Amino acid sequence: MPKINNFRVVLEQDEKGYFVASVPAIPGCYTQGDTYEEAIKNIKEAIELCLEEAQENQNFHSKIDFNNSRDSRFIGITEVTI
Repeated sequence: MPKINNFRVVLEQDEKGYFVASVPAIPGCYTQGDTYEEAIKNIKEAIELCLEEAQENQNFHSKIDFNNSRDSRFIGITEVTI
């Protein structure tokens, strides 16, 4: 049975309306989509590609934080006016 990993995904909507998804625990793992659903589908594919690369590239593998979801928790988002 394959090991299951859970990764936190940061999802934002940019000024043009695109949904941008990134995985802080995996360097360079990001994508976008026209809709929320498309961005989620795309980030799953991006994660899978990054994990495939990590199997072949030990240097890249060592940069992935596989314990990310256990060590941090989401607090929230706020705006600060200066």
